[in-house]
Amino acid sequence: MTSFDQASPRIGRTLPFLLVAIALILAATPWLLARRPAAGATSGEYEFVPAREHIQSGSERIGIIPLSARSDMVTGGDLLVRIDHDVDIQSGSLTVQLNGFDVTRSFRPHPDGRGLLGLITGLELGRNELTASSEGSSPARAALELTNHPAWGPVFAGPHEQPFVCTTHLFERVNGETLGPAHDEQCSVERRIDYVYRTTAGTILPLTDPNSRPSDLSFTTTSDGNRVPFIVRIETGTANRAIYELAMLHDPAEPAPDPWNRGSGWNGRLIYRFGGGCRPGWYQQGERTAGVIHDVELSRGYAIASSTLNVFASNCSELLSAETMMLVKERFAEAYGPPLFTIGWGSSGGAHQSHGVADNYPGLLDGLIVGSSFPDMTSGTSFKAVDAVLLEQYFDNVAPGLFTEEQQRAVSGFGVRASIPHLAIYALRADPDAYFADVIPQDAQYHPTENPTGARATIYDHTVNVYGRDPTTGFARRPLDNVGVQYGLTALNDGVIDAELFLDLNERIGGLDVDFNHQTQRTEADLEAIRAAYRTGRIISGAGLASVPIIDYRAYLDLQEDGDNHMKLHSFSLRERLIRTNGHADNHVILVRDSGFRSGFGAAYSSESSNDVLYDALAQMDRWLTAAAADFSATPRPEKVVRAKPPELVDACWAPDGRKIVEPQTYDGPGECNELYPSFPVPAMVAGAPLVDDIVKCQLKPIDPADYAVSLTPEQPERLAGIFPSGVCDWSRAGVGQEPQTGMWLTAQVR
Repeated sequence: MTSFDQASPRIGRTLPFLLVAIALILAATPWLLARRPAAGATSGEYEFVPAREHIQSGSERIGIIPLSARSDMVTGGDLLVRIDHDVDIQSGSLTVQLNGFDVTRSFRPHPDGRGLLGLITGLELGRNELTASSEGSSPARAALELTNHPAWGPVFAGPHEQPFVCTTHLFERVNGETLGPAHDEQCSVERRIDYVYRTTAGTILPLTDPNSRPSDLSFTTTSDGNRVPFIVRIETGTANRAIYELAMLHDPAEPAPDPWNRGSGWNGRLIYRFGGGCRPGWYQQGERTAGVIHDVELSRGYAIASSTLNVFASNCSELLSAETMMLVKERFAEAYGPPLFTIGWGSSGGAHQSHGVADNYPGLLDGLIVGSSFPDMTSGTSFKAVDAVLLEQYFDNVAPGLFTEEQQRAVSGFGVRASIPHLAIYALRADPDAYFADVIPQDAQYHPTENPTGARATIYDHTVNVYGRDPTTGFARRPLDNVGVQYGLTALNDGVIDAELFLDLNERIGGLDVDFNHQTQRTEADLEAIRAAYRTGRIISGAGLASVPIIDYRAYLDLQEDGDNHMKLHSFSLRERLIRTNGHADNHVILVRDSGFRSGFGAAYSSESSNDVLYDALAQMDRWLTAAAADFSATPRPEKVVRAKPPELVDACWAPDGRKIVEPQTYDGPGECNELYPSFPVPAMVAGAPLVDDIVKCQLKPIDPADYAVSLTPEQPERLAGIFPSGVCDWSRAGVGQEPQTGMWLTAQVR
């Protein structure tokens, strides 16, 4: 965890080392980039470099510890700060100044009885200095630089994209009213506080008069043993151009919660919810969060946070989602105090975000409970979706009737043939003319002839700050490639298709042009885009995840009759990355259940208590993180996480009859779980790609007859050489441009 997630480091000679997060210098102040429109970004204009927290200077006898944000990434002009000191310094003798102005009155004794806690306000944009000094018989002075950014960002994700449509007038609060029009072009509104309560019948109703006690008000006992009325306080506001919601149990008869007074309804832990989707997730503020009124979590005392830009159906960018989550968590800590730990919670696109945030921005999320997971959007979803588009085009239009349905399924690798068109639909997230939200004006949308400069609905154009622009087209560079891929190779070697079918498939499958239309030649990736995807963590490595407990809960969907894209293999692709990068996956637990148990990750209120496995996982995660937080040894965080894992929390699956089967979960190994819930490959794996599934562009090798288990006619090798004139994929080697990630907490700066 970073400094703002911890109660307090020890004061003394270790303090400077505890405050250092990353070794490289942030050479440009990101808040200045807010003045640069996204339209100004050209190829190579921005690069992402590791940010560096400011280091305290002066006396080591005083410690200035930012709690709500990193010292280099403060937003909105305020910051929750803890000041600790040696025993020979009296708290009453300390003077605290911000930019030379006395702010001592903002500080009060910390609730734990050690040091001071204060919410400082009025920070200027850019550089600020916070000092704490003591006079008298034991004088000392410490100083910490703070960098403040606008409340609407950007901070590390680079310049805001344009166009961007505000939707506060469409966002419905829990009382049925909307937030009304935004106050400014940053989509800002004033914060609101609303109350709802749970009835004895289990429904949620608005509490219009916080001073009243409805006759049907229910009560609950939190995880720390407090019996409280089931009244929920919801704060709604805006941060980073997103609409956020913060919810927790709070009795209005008690004092308003703040960092000094937690209240009896909050157990000190935070669940951050991420929502799924993607296809319409472009250029908009969004009309809903991932939901903060959830019975089970709230009844146990957890606070819940989410925002519209943490829902992939509103914003299909893990980078922007991470930045938004950081700002919302900062607001939460400043309003209520820093949580003991924060659990990322999300399914499908919510799992994309959870993995990406935890891997790239250590300290924002301390543990993950994910469902229907993928490793990331760039490799985990887009690769197989684009391959599905090509296969569907080939089977339906290029060579209709040439392959049987079973042969088509075998070439794809999917559990059912219907998954080919199903996944092809999901490739619309990469199609610039596919699917915009209704709020995006038609005249703002890209069209190749009618509006060639309009907004393009692709994950690459949506994250153009990372990928840069192709100097020829002006569109975002793309890390997509199928040069050298031998589609259906395993199906050929297994005897499901013959050599003629194999050759025809690879000869005519083609690729996708800049507008994702079918073309006869293969798709070739932009090398700069490939490098950017690896360097910036858009294709996650698992290095950051080593410090994060992960429970991967999967409702099995591989054999859905109408197809599905939430395939079991993705859990194992992530596990392979953890093992490759960290040497083990001991912090990763996989739980598998049949398709009837998908509840628990939804956006709307429901009791959800029927999903006993998922909510037992929450209890186990709480035990895991609580034990890790109580470990104050010098052991590295990844080792603490493994050591703190509850012994009863292990891989398992549940039979349809409810019987629990405890055994290691594997992609294709023996065991009853794989008999019940078999895994299936994606098209690239049928072509020979490894399970880790993170190679954008393969290295090529000469064609080797030994790779084919069938006899080829004298003419077929020559034909094969014509299809692959530069060679075929050598999946035993790292991909072209596959480089180590530059570092954690990468921040956009002008080159």
